[in-house]
Amino acid sequence: MNIPLLIGIITAVIVIYSIINAISKSKHPIKKSITGVMTGFVALIVVNLLTPLTSVSVPISIMSVLVAAIGGLPGVTLILAFNAFL
Repeated sequence: MNIPLLIGIITAVIVIYSIINAISKSKHPIKKSITGVMTGFVALIVVNLLTPLTSVSVPISIMSVLVAAIGGLPGVTLILAFNAFL
């Protein structure tokens, strides 16, 4: 995956989340946004690191990174559910 593209995706998602959190009058919109995005990325990485133990893998693509960034942990769970049922 192209590193500048990935950095651009991360930045765009954090900015969009910050705007949404600011509109919803969160106390710390940027901190909350970064935490949500990083939780999704860490969950995606953990799922792929545990592939030898669980035989479950999620292909790293732009779509899976976007879903993990926007959805956080529930987004990664959604990806896993789609992989299991489709």
